[in-house]
Amino acid sequence: MTTKQLIQQIEAKQSLLCVGLDTDMTKIPPHLLEEEDPLFAFNKAIIEVTHAFAVAYKPNTAFYEAHGEKGWRALKKTIDYLNRHHPEIFTIADAKRGDIGNTSSMYAKAFFEDMQFDSVTVAPYMGRDSVEPFLAFENKHTILLALTSNEGAFDFQTQKLNDEELYKRVLRTSLTWQNSQNLMYVVGATKAEYLKEIRKIIPKHFLLVPGVGAQGGSLEEVCKYGLNDHYGLLINSSRGIIYASKGEDFAKVAGEKAEELQQKMKLMLNCLMVNDKW
Repeated sequence: MTTKQLIQQIEAKQSLLCVGLDTDMTKIPPHLLEEEDPLFAFNKAIIEVTHAFAVAYKPNTAFYEAHGEKGWRALKKTIDYLNRHHPEIFTIADAKRGDIGNTSSMYAKAFFEDMQFDSVTVAPYMGRDSVEPFLAFENKHTILLALTSNEGAFDFQTQKLNDEELYKRVLRTSLTWQNSQNLMYVVGATKAEYLKEIRKIIPKHFLLVPGVGAQGGSLEEVCKYGLNDHYGLLINSSRGIIYASKGEDFAKVAGEKAEELQQKMKLMLNCLMVNDKW
């Protein structure tokens, strides 16, 4: 999917919503455990009630890898279902990969060619040659971990290196890499106060923002400081939508929560847009 196609979908749906499919077998409704593939059955039900409000889906691969071969099959069935029935929706493999060049090339092939995801999250710690193999794929996006929402982000990411925070060094350096136009960045919603500085460095790139909802991030602050002139935000909610109910009405309630969040996003977009300028 191209960036232009993603922007068109955001405009059409008036939504920045990314639904995180962090599907935990211990948290899905008990009646689904009787299904042949409970993980896929849950995902399919969630997708069908949220796709009208979402512009992206983000399965966290750990929740599937934990179940071995069955988990990988469920993940593959999920992405195949999305690509077949909702090809206009952006897909993110939340895999947080990153290794030496040859290994990164194999990871990229796995998620972009075999699994057919539109994007994958990547850790930048090993530098240029661990990321550029992902960036080499046309119309695919590499989502670099920049400033994450967890408490441990302060251990390294905000520490100063020659009077500049490390996350800022990562942002500036990544812009020099080949095909850096294919980069997006993860910035946690709980770090919304940093978005103003981040936008000075990467004004045009898309940001994937987790942490709105269950983790306490503010949608209003994220939109205020993170939006750019072509939207530039994908705002993720996982637990607040997919586990809003543990009963047999889980899908209905998830759809309601997704619509509620999309309506708030629509209001933010309308409030912040004046004369076609943000």
